[in-house]
Amino acid sequence: MRSFKWAAALLTAALLAMLGACATGGGPGGIIPKETVELVVYSQLANYAGAQIGWGAELLKENFNVKFTVINEMDGTFATRMAAGNLGDIVIFGTDGSQYLDAVNAGMLYDWDEDDLLKDFGPYIYENMPFALEKNRNLSGGLYGFGHNVAGSAEDHEAFFYYPYLRWDLYNRLGRPDINTLEDFIPILEQMAALEPVSDVGTKTYGVSFFPDWDGDMVMMVKSTGALYGYDEFGFGLYDTKTQTFEDCLKEGGMYLRALKFYNTLYQKGLVDPDSMTQTFNDMIEKYKNGVAFFNIFSWMADPYNTPTHMEMGKAMQCVAAKDQRNIAYGLNVFGQNRVISIGAKTNYPELCMMIVDWLCTPDGLLSNFYGPKGATWDYDDDGNTYLTDLGVLSQRDKKTTQIPYGDSNDVYENGEFQFNYSAWIRDAVNPDSASGQTFNWEFWASTQEIDPTFNLPVRQSWRDWSGGVTADDYLELNGHLSVAIGSSFSMGTRDTELDTTWEQVKLSIRDGSWKAIYAASDAEFDAIVAKMTSDARAYGYDKCTEWTQNEALRRKAAEDEAKK
Repeated sequence: MRSFKWAAALLTAALLAMLGACATGGGPGGIIPKETVELVVYSQLANYAGAQIGWGAELLKENFNVKFTVINEMDGTFATRMAAGNLGDIVIFGTDGSQYLDAVNAGMLYDWDEDDLLKDFGPYIYENMPFALEKNRNLSGGLYGFGHNVAGSAEDHEAFFYYPYLRWDLYNRLGRPDINTLEDFIPILEQMAALEPVSDVGTKTYGVSFFPDWDGDMVMMVKSTGALYGYDEFGFGLYDTKTQTFEDCLKEGGMYLRALKFYNTLYQKGLVDPDSMTQTFNDMIEKYKNGVAFFNIFSWMADPYNTPTHMEMGKAMQCVAAKDQRNIAYGLNVFGQNRVISIGAKTNYPELCMMIVDWLCTPDGLLSNFYGPKGATWDYDDDGNTYLTDLGVLSQRDKKTTQIPYGDSNDVYENGEFQFNYSAWIRDAVNPDSASGQTFNWEFWASTQEIDPTFNLPVRQSWRDWSGGVTADDYLELNGHLSVAIGSSFSMGTRDTELDTTWEQVKLSIRDGSWKAIYAASDAEFDAIVAKMTSDARAYGYDKCTEWTQNEALRRKAAEDEAKK
């Protein structure tokens, strides 16, 4: 594995030199300003718009004397900012596809090679992310940023993102019935709702609750269910990571329509939260926190419910997989993934922006991004190993109510989180500042188990006894529930204007049709809605879109095959 130690020393020296200059200087020219500077961060990944507040704002002011105003992505935001000629000071793209390349071609992004901007003010990135930078140069015809979740080594896969989770205490009460395949969850969820018909807050319970905010080209919960069987979202369809082939989402008997029918069957049995099509992400999280729903497929969805209070009562959500599942896990990718962080060409502070982006890539910056301020919520012990403080543990367990006193702020943890929603290194990359080769992922630190007050509770021990694993990841891997998506340099290509227009029409027909199908009152109505969705999508040009995507899948396979050599 590539060593980061000497680069960290280089960075420290560089930053100390800059800070030393700051004491006698000031102003924007690469030196931290004397007067607080306001920077606009346009992030297509943000779930929030407005001023960065809380502990995050205090860290930015303390380290760089800046204030962030976050602009998130709404309908027409990108086009409006492009037309205005200014995307922002720091710009984060949801993908490295057409909009990112349009911004490059329009001269809206700063070239990091210009005047040695990266080399002089981004030394950590320059020394430690050569493959991610190479990927961006090849993609963009210059250097305008790099993708997210970069890894230092390609030898392993990241932690699982898709599980699924099930109410373990209710599953126990049912006698732990066999779950051979996806559809076997349906009768179990039906029986769970009968066992516990009322939530913690007195409302009806459901099998599942979801939300539309992250739908993209297809309904998020439906397409993501394919990940339980090794399928990765890919245009209007799914990419089978085992066969390295593309399957269009309207294929009869295909994974997308299978998952769509799964949720419709749950709906017909009264097991889908009827607010799913209209509620926000935060609404959904609150419902899981209060025990409104019993099943979800995302790794982070146990946390809202698994409070010490619930677990002391013998209640918990734990990973329970169907026997035929092969959950997707993304191979660690030295090239980075597709969310690009960049600097706007019109910024008055390119050096300052570069320094901030560089800090976010250092271990201290990354751990602060993940867990809060060093010393307050996390630190290194005497042996050089990372740990969360008591406050840090509380904040990860309950982000909504845990107060983080830091600087002039004493707001709840969630409000202080960096709202631009970007991670430079992947959590499962090795932290070079850790003495024992720990990753950045706190769930796998030895200290986490030592300070977790719920670790030895009976509800968790009973799951460990059944699963054979200490963590959900152990359980999935030990039981063969694994399909690795190979990390490679592949990036989805750019669609031309005509295809892009067609794409938008097809997207709306598939998303709207999918939601209608979920809410179908009968099998006959479901079949009729799917038939109409299919005919409408084809009329709009679905076949042209999938033909293009099929060619992209061939390119992805070639890049994966190259990465395996």
